[in-house]
Amino acid sequence: MGTATGSSFDSDTLRRAIEGNTGNTLLSLYTDDAEIRIVDHNHQPSSPTVLHGRGQIAELLDDVYSRDMTHKLERCVVEGDHAAYSEACEYADGTRVLSESMVTLRDGKIADQLIVQAWDE
Repeated sequence: MGTATGSSFDSDTLRRAIEGNTGNTLLSLYTDDAEIRIVDHNHQPSSPTVLHGRGQIAELLDDVYSRDMTHKLERCVVEGDHAAYSEACEYADGTRVLSESMVTLRDGKIADQLIVQAWDE
């Protein structure tokens, strides 16, 4: 963990943001024009959910962080302008979610993110 060389992206800040109680800190890690693509059981690779800009990302984070669940950053690797991380989540009823993210950074912020996620059914 730590800060990537040549950028201000800090995995310790990412951990605090993911494991926090709101999505506000996490939202601050995105560029204004960031794009997120989400692939899962309901949104297959040929038709992923695509979010454009901090407004749409804020809506997603507000929804996720309003749920009765915990979030844990399990691994994070930062190399230059790219990062990858694993996030494990658990709902109060024990249902688990696993998310893997690949991100492209611009000026130390997330500009592009691909999330692949799976959950207990």
